[in-house]
Amino acid sequence: MERKYCVLDETKLCDDCGECTVCDLDPNKICDNCMKCVKTGADYNAIEIDEIIDDGTGMAVFEQLRRDMEKADGGTPPEEKP
Repeated sequence: MERKYCVLDETKLCDDCGECTVCDLDPNKICDNCMKCVKTGADYNAIEIDEIIDDGTGMAVFEQLRRDMEKADGGTPPEEKP
């Protein structure tokens, strides 16, 4: 069984404490993806990505989605369209 590490502290094994699901704006609330933390009224918002963790499943899903889109568009790959 593969060990799962904490998303907030990469040196700690995940112990299902739930801290990663707490709302950034209200520590008494579990995050429900309301997006209030990124809706600031600014002209644009940015989220800094400092790491991408690839479990190896993403590429297969992407390739299947690409094939499905090609079929829906008549078989022409997106990069060859005018």
